[in-house]
Amino acid sequence: MKQILLLISLLLGLISSFAYADTPIVKIGSKNLTENVILSEMVVLLAKHHNKGAKHWRELGGTAVVWRSLLRGDIDIYPEYTGTILKETLLDKNLKSFEQLREFLKTIGLELTKPLGFNNTFALGMKRTLAKKHGINSISDLRQHANLRFGFSNNFMARNDGWKGLRIKYRLPQQNVRGLSHELTYQGIENDALDVTDTFSTDAEIAHYGLRVLKDDLEFFPRYEAFFIYRADLKQKAPNVVAELHKLEGQISDPEMIRMNMQAKINKVGETQIAANFLAEKLNIYAAVVEKSLLSSLYTLTLEHLLLVSISLFAAILIAIPLGIVAYKYTQVGQIILGVVGLIQTIPSLAILVFMIPILGIGNAPAIAALFLYSLLPIVRNTYTGLHEIAPGLKESAEALGLDPFAKMQLIELPLASRSILAGIKTSAIINVGTATLGALIGAGGYGQPILTGIRLDNMSIILQGAIPAAVLALLIQFLFELSERVLVPKGLRITR
Repeated sequence: MKQILLLISLLLGLISSFAYADTPIVKIGSKNLTENVILSEMVVLLAKHHNKGAKHWRELGGTAVVWRSLLRGDIDIYPEYTGTILKETLLDKNLKSFEQLREFLKTIGLELTKPLGFNNTFALGMKRTLAKKHGINSISDLRQHANLRFGFSNNFMARNDGWKGLRIKYRLPQQNVRGLSHELTYQGIENDALDVTDTFSTDAEIAHYGLRVLKDDLEFFPRYEAFFIYRADLKQKAPNVVAELHKLEGQISDPEMIRMNMQAKINKVGETQIAANFLAEKLNIYAAVVEKSLLSSLYTLTLEHLLLVSISLFAAILIAIPLGIVAYKYTQVGQIILGVVGLIQTIPSLAILVFMIPILGIGNAPAIAALFLYSLLPIVRNTYTGLHEIAPGLKESAEALGLDPFAKMQLIELPLASRSILAGIKTSAIINVGTATLGALIGAGGYGQPILTGIRLDNMSIILQGAIPAAVLALLIQFLFELSERVLVPKGLRITR
């Protein structure tokens, strides 16, 4: 077993030099929305323009994640919308106006800019040709067409200001409604798999796919005016950056935001470049945008991914092997151990990641903790099984030699179980490579980052920049473990082929 630990320690040593060199002065978050990423990139560029270190945690997994991160101080600022914070995040505060919102936020150490100028409200959309065929112009008209196929983003399905409230307000009869990723809803409309979906009013896809936005004739949806919300101490850390952000108040019109979204999603222009162009136009601030090469990006992503996988796996080995030994030695306790680690494995990985945020914040720490928990079961079970299946005659021989329990375990039982234990570690490592891609949802980076970005932008080439390296890494780990079996497993226990 010393050899196994040495192998993992060497892997850790290869990546231990990878860490963020400096703590950024301005920490920016963004939701998994294209325009949110663009707005956050404006903050990054403003921070760099005023010689302030900045880091952007891109495409975090939803409003709840960025809001909690802001409250914890994991981020300093992010773009938000009036409708979301009033009708969803702070619904229980019963705030009625922007000024009431401002006053409340001051009590919890937060500040905000005035609205930036555009209203990105929810809406329902369908193909113009289909809407014309059925004479549908408003949401109320949908009551007469119960057979239409509805497909909404998962976010819209879950929100009080989304499908749940809309169905009640309009007394809509549709029952079989699908929930899916927002980007996939447009593909469903385009491929005629869906008839009606939710949209954001500044989405580039509305014009691109020829959709009719249905009139909200009962005025269910509030205004969703964008603004920046930030921690009050940011005014002391980066006063010039905050001052520049306030200059953007009222400066971004609906058509301008639609145009920027169109550049990113349809014309495939980078969000950083779009943000730089806008700042040059509105504030006369010219920021040089240096795009990373594919090789450089792959190097960074690989180090980030290895950091997540190796630390979580190493910690799991240190804990899981002793747990497996305890489970083997003590039957009743062992059943509890096996039951607990088995139960952990049944919890959805995304749920564990989100659960970790209030405890560990965003970034590497919660992702590593979640991966550690998912690594336990294969190692614990294989350690237990490997020890349990040792032939009784061999155990009796060890006792006949007069070995004490510790020496018996170290010299006889663990070496005999080493092939099974190594197989469990290999299984955990391969599972971790895939599961670690979800870490991007909470700012952990790795191969999941381009996958998230590619899905958001409907760009397969970007998705493959994360998916292919993840698959190659999993295969490489499998090969290395099979190779290491020749060194770590006693010759008589190896599988001959």
